[in-house]
Amino acid sequence: MDYRPRPEDVRFLLEAVLDAPARLRALAPFAEVDDALHAQVLEQAARFVGSAVAPLNRVGDAQGCRFASGEVRTPPGFREAYRAFVDGGWPALSAAPEDGGQGLPAVLEAVLYEWLAAANHGLTMAPGLLHGAYACLRHHGSEELKARYLPKIASGEWLATMCLTEAHAGSDLGQVRTRAEPRSDGSLRVSGGKIFISGGEHDLTPNIVHLVLCRLPDAPAGPRGLSLALVPKWLPGGERNAVHCERIEEKMGLHGSPTCAMRFEDATGWLVGEAGRGLAAMFVMMNSARLHVALQGIGLLDAAWQKAEAYAGERRQMRAPGPVPASRGGESADLIAEHPALRRILDTQRAWIDGARAIAYRSALMLDIAEHDADPKARERAQRWCAIVTPVLKAACTQQAFHGASDCLQVFGGHGYVREWGIEQTVRDARVTMIYEGTNEIQAIDLLVRKVLPDHGAAMSAVLLELRDTLDASREAEADVQRRLAQLRYLGTTVAMAAQADPVLPHEVADDYLRATMLVLLAWAWARIEAAAPLDAGRARVAAAFRRWVLPEFEMRLAMVKRSCEPVALTHAAVARSPSG
Repeated sequence: MDYRPRPEDVRFLLEAVLDAPARLRALAPFAEVDDALHAQVLEQAARFVGSAVAPLNRVGDAQGCRFASGEVRTPPGFREAYRAFVDGGWPALSAAPEDGGQGLPAVLEAVLYEWLAAANHGLTMAPGLLHGAYACLRHHGSEELKARYLPKIASGEWLATMCLTEAHAGSDLGQVRTRAEPRSDGSLRVSGGKIFISGGEHDLTPNIVHLVLCRLPDAPAGPRGLSLALVPKWLPGGERNAVHCERIEEKMGLHGSPTCAMRFEDATGWLVGEAGRGLAAMFVMMNSARLHVALQGIGLLDAAWQKAEAYAGERRQMRAPGPVPASRGGESADLIAEHPALRRILDTQRAWIDGARAIAYRSALMLDIAEHDADPKARERAQRWCAIVTPVLKAACTQQAFHGASDCLQVFGGHGYVREWGIEQTVRDARVTMIYEGTNEIQAIDLLVRKVLPDHGAAMSAVLLELRDTLDASREAEADVQRRLAQLRYLGTTVAMAAQADPVLPHEVADDYLRATMLVLLAWAWARIEAAAPLDAGRARVAAAFRRWVLPEFEMRLAMVKRSCEPVALTHAAVARSPSG
């Protein structure tokens, strides 16, 4: 029951729903990237993921990584699979040609990494930060650093890490204590400890490039005093740097990925970007990583759904209640796939997968537009979309990955709880996605408190109006989405008004606001899917499941946020009416 990518599903969304090939050809770097090339890349990627990566998922979980004397050995087959990944040119898919990359659109890279995570999350953690490290160094590195490290990172010949977290400083990066002292030759002497570093030590590549958040002497306290240093495992002259792995964590899942506690002991590094601007440089990496974590969530949910759908189509139990659709034959009445309770689980998860994919692929397409469009206004619109939608995708897709995979485990009954069928591994592996690259609660606060409220909802309104303008109000389903988009716009105004009297309120309702936003985005995606082409019986059933079992949650979230705002509004009105007010 290894994961199998389905290129035809992806091509339908990219071509029929998002018109991605035509939009990409309008960008100068992709003028020659036609439909045939898109199809070829997707077919080859699906073949590689299905044959070289997916079969190692179980062994990676069962045997895990081994730590001894400061060195890490990855599970059997991982080194060979990663070598094939590099030899196939997959890490360099969207890197610039001048850096040794293929210069293909970011949206194709997004699909590749979704499939990789679905097939083998543990192995995919190794190259998972390459795209972010490449972007960070390309935008902020000195010419000398770029010449020395960028081609190696772009090709995947060397892997990279993101060293932020310290034992006392998780999400509060302002408490980082790792120190960096300038040397006379322009390098830095870096000392400190980092924890939860994915791939901090391994045997997949001969060198590991650590991007380390640190504090220079006399830097102010808090996040404004942080800088970013590039600290390689091996120095340019061939000497081993003073970078040490102290242990690997024993984790709930992701046993195929070494999560390391790292110690930098007067290690040699170099400044990336400006002193005191480390977070600005790092967030180039983190924003890219957050979209890819959202794609991990989609991929893991797809992997869980594939297992559950296949099992439900073979497992026979008591006869299902009611008539069985003629298209599936009366003889299948005792398959658990025909039982309404389990059909609801399966179709609900499929609705999330297809809808979330459309939003995530549109976001990856916006990354290409933001980078390459000749029109400054188009670039601005694309950047605005990514700023608003990325935290929504990261939080909502990873939450659904864990809870949806747990629902898929339910389809197996007791068989799902034992290791034989592999679904329990997906549940365990998915859980961490809700935590890393910024917890889901932080994503919700980022959306509402930092992105929506400061400009009184102007940026959010612009995004929602753009979506409204893509819809045809003459179609009932699309008119319904337009109504929900308007409700979400008004909800932002309601929260903004209430926040004037109670600044804590937005933090309390941020999760509900984000969830409501995702549900509206899904409604838009499904409206576009249904309008793109006549749906076959299976997709029509899933579309109906979305309207029945997923979309009604929007009203609930809307009511929860509005109910929270009401006491504030009533109190504020009472104060205004009082003689003293």
